Amino acid sequence: MGDAYCTECKRNTEVVFDHSAGDTVCSECGLVLESHSIDETSEWRTFANEAGDNDPNRVGGPSNPLLNEGSLTTVISKANGASGGDNFPRWQNRGSNPERTLVLAFKNIAVMCDRLGLVPTIKNRANEIYKKVEDQKSIRGRNQEAILAACLYIACRQEDKPRTVKEICSVVNGATKKEIGRAKEYIVKQLELEDGKAVEMGTIHAGDFLKRFGSHLNMSIQAVKAAEEAVKKSEELDIRRSPISVAAAVIYMITQLSEQKKILRDISNATGVAEGTIRNSYKDLHPYASRIIPSWYAKEEDIRNLCSP
Repeated sequence: MGDAYCTECKRNTEVVFDHSAGDTVCSECGLVLESHSIDETSEWRTFANEAGDNDPNRVGGPSNPLLNEGSLTTVISKANGASGGDNFPRWQNRGSNPERTLVLAFKNIAVMCDRLGLVPTIKNRANEIYKKVEDQKSIRGRNQEAILAACLYIACRQEDKPRTVKEICSVVNGATKKEIGRAKEYIVKQLELEDGKAVEMGTIHAGDFLKRFGSHLNMSIQAVKAAEEAVKKSEELDIRRSPISVAAAVIYMITQLSEQKKILRDISNATGVAEGTIRNSYKDLHPYASRIIPSWYAKEEDIRNLCSP
């Protein structure tokens, strides 16, 4: 807990730091004052003989438990049979590191996580998933970028911070949505074979995407809250649409009742849902508008006059 100036409350308020998302949130109005914060504190390791030594030495990043101890060490020695002035060392193990593929894969996953603003727990989970399937030696010859993207997609689902396939695809080079989808199904099957049980993916809810989509569309806090309440009520209905499609349709419905109306094209670009899909989902939700849209956000008359699909 701490104090910070909130632009919505127009004064200093207590803020809460959400470690799982890296967000600094106002405790009174819920405004995200700072998102995707990075822990810039030093990572210290000490090799002192005495455990009580308080003089740590900075020696780089923390070791990775998924890599063997010393797997990044390069051996330097003189050439065999060297004589006279031939004292130049040579790199004997260049390119022979058995875990070079893992190191490169972890680096690429870290880059994708940075581009999406994901927290370290998701990156670590994606690394673990990739390590499992790589140990099976069953991904050779497959699209490596699609495999890495699929590992990240599964990690986001398992950490309850889901991202759409299109969002994952936007930070991957050389892999399509279809290829990532196929890679995801293949990895899930391989993990089930190894563990002997179904892979827990976590349930996707429309509300999981609203804050991020609302931020992309510059929606007001009240509009986002109204959309969150609407999608929660929509879960009680028999709407056979994907959560992402429902979220996009609710956003369109809510924004039509505000002064900051959004067109289908903008919502489609922000959510990754096709305009036709948003229109069809909106058509399914429209008869229940007065039931799901909170009364504090819009008048009953305005809801009844909501544009027909």
